[in-house]
Amino acid sequence: MTLKDSAGHAVSGADATALDLLETAQHEFRCYVDDPVATLQRALTVSPDLTIAHAMLAYLYLLGTEPDGREAARQSLGVAQALPATDRERGHLRAVAALVDGRWRAAARVLEDLSIAYPRDGLALQAGHLVDFYVGDSRMLHDRIARALPAWSASMPGYHAVLSMLAFGLEETGRYDRAEATGRQAVALQPRDGWGQHAVAHVLEMQNRRHDGIGWMRANVQAWSDGSFFQVHNWWHLALFHLGLDETDQALALFDGPVAGGASPLVLDLIDASALLWRLHLRGVDVGTRWDAVADRWSPMARAGNYAFNDMHAMMAFALAGRDAQAQAVLEAQAVAAEADDDNADFTLEVGHAATRAVKAFADGDFAAAVELIRPIRHKAHRFGGSHAQRDLLDLTLMEAARRSGQRALAEALAHERRSAQPPLQ
Repeated sequence: MTLKDSAGHAVSGADATALDLLETAQHEFRCYVDDPVATLQRALTVSPDLTIAHAMLAYLYLLGTEPDGREAARQSLGVAQALPATDRERGHLRAVAALVDGRWRAAARVLEDLSIAYPRDGLALQAGHLVDFYVGDSRMLHDRIARALPAWSASMPGYHAVLSMLAFGLEETGRYDRAEATGRQAVALQPRDGWGQHAVAHVLEMQNRRHDGIGWMRANVQAWSDGSFFQVHNWWHLALFHLGLDETDQALALFDGPVAGGASPLVLDLIDASALLWRLHLRGVDVGTRWDAVADRWSPMARAGNYAFNDMHAMMAFALAGRDAQAQAVLEAQAVAAEADDDNADFTLEVGHAATRAVKAFADGDFAAAVELIRPIRHKAHRFGGSHAQRDLLDLTLMEAARRSGQRALAEALAHERRSAQPPLQ
């Protein structure tokens, strides 16, 4: 007899124990806590033919944008493709296959159709939501979740995660009041929901509500940080709130502690470390030798060239740590990536290569070149992924490059633009 999961979907190759482990892994992934990879591997030890577990493992390998993730996902996909599968499970395998081939937009479409057919498939919603983030599709960050929401209710496992994804989609499309209310509801239902915590943080960042942001992040630190593999990014948000209040000492303390003190080798954590130090650098803050440690952690990925958004953040570390050979390796890897037949070629050509070169130019003191490189891409920077808050780094860099290059009229115009777009400090 084929067993069904808590959403009512048939699960190929499952027994009761493996199904329980699958549900646990899905909970861990929804909250970004504990170790869903290890939990899935336990499920596969019990039931090696658990098709959806192989697919979910592949997503976990791919959605961190780690350089070696694609090959690990390819192996999981190969196993799964030889197993029995339902129509829903075959949809997941098609999405994984597209991601393995570097076709992020095609995977987004497969997952879109899968969520239309199976709106209670939480894995399809979450994988699609993350793909939308990586391709910079802010509208779909909202739309794919909004379409499925009527099929969910508060009594269903994972409802909090649907709300937290909707909250982030609302925030990225500028509907801040609804985003905040929805995100707070998600966290009230599940305090360990790191994505919901982060969605509200994004609202408060975009509204310049620095004191509210610090209060939100510090109200229940244990809930969103203990056992969370998303905690570094949420600590990064707290550091940004302090920076917005010119509290650079607190931002540095957070960098030395939870943001970078654990020396995580994960790409997503390294992005946050680079992004925080870069913002301090723009302010003229002496960060001592901190860039060296960050550059050391980026070093194994200098020639990865697998995602342009990562390249820009790696360049920050290499350029400001004086790692000329590794900085050049990033540019060479991007040249190769630009020739590939995949979506990252577009990410690189449209935004990533110019952004990476601009970072290097700024670090080298060629501020006029940084201005010339950023100005043509700043209004299309979403095309290489990230959030509004993350991509704000390009605008901040442009403003400071204009000032340092003596382009006073441009610097003043950009300052007026920013004041108009950003609410007064709260």
